[in-house]
Amino acid sequence: MKRRTFIGTSAAASVGLIACKTANGQDKKQDMRFKLKNNINHSVCHWCFADIPLEEFLKTLNVLGVMAVDLMGPKEWPLLKKYNIHSAMCNGAEIGLTKGWNNPKYHDILIKNYTDIIPKVANAGYTNLICFSGNRDGIDDQTGLKNCLEGLKQIMPLAEKHGVVIQMELFNQIDHPDYMCDTSKWGIELCKALGSENFKLLYDIYHMQIQEGDIIRSIQDNHTYFGHYHTAGVPGRHEIDESQELYYPAIMKAILATGYKGHVAQEFIPEREDKLDSLKQGFLICDV
Repeated sequence: MKRRTFIGTSAAASVGLIACKTANGQDKKQDMRFKLKNNINHSVCHWCFADIPLEEFLKTLNVLGVMAVDLMGPKEWPLLKKYNIHSAMCNGAEIGLTKGWNNPKYHDILIKNYTDIIPKVANAGYTNLICFSGNRDGIDDQTGLKNCLEGLKQIMPLAEKHGVVIQMELFNQIDHPDYMCDTSKWGIELCKALGSENFKLLYDIYHMQIQEGDIIRSIQDNHTYFGHYHTAGVPGRHEIDESQELYYPAIMKAILATGYKGHVAQEFIPEREDKLDSLKQGFLICDV
């Protein structure tokens, strides 16, 4: 993705800013043409906008009044705090998408990593920490579930003690061939086996539309196991507008109807030239 210039006056012009004073007298710019209801707690994955330096991206979120970002680890947290942006889904303990809890040979390093970062997540004032099942690599699903259970049991008491929720992301088999946690059914089995309110599934709407569909029914029936949501357009993982097949306003209303109070993060890769305009549109589509 080519980096777009949106610093300084260009950024101000693109989002319609006015200057005002904060409680401590500092100047703060606000976008007076972009208003969110905030019934949905909005977040966004910065990796989809990676050509925009993180600090500039956080400044833009401040302007838009979006107060959370996903997939940030300890090295990024000081910068997030500088701009009063919440880390809605933390990372930094995993060793990769393909090497996860379903394979015992990774348990030692995963247990060490998660034991180290769980207290840091809590001390920083955050709640959610991502994890991955890993690829099958010849391991059958029931054995993989058993292996995940045995490994995760080693860290769940610490997560419960610190109020941290470990969240395993669901992926589809087109983008992530051989990944084990590829259906909500398998993930829910793992949740039930662990029996902890501090273990949930990161329900990626894009992935699950491709893998199993029936998104709204799945949310209605299984929302107690879903701790976080990601969006993107199907097909292609691009904008969530009328160019793709999902109707996100109805999906957001279904999420709200469950009583969900967490964050919904935009995780689409913008295809249009004006990436920030696409992002604003995505927030507004989901702002039911």
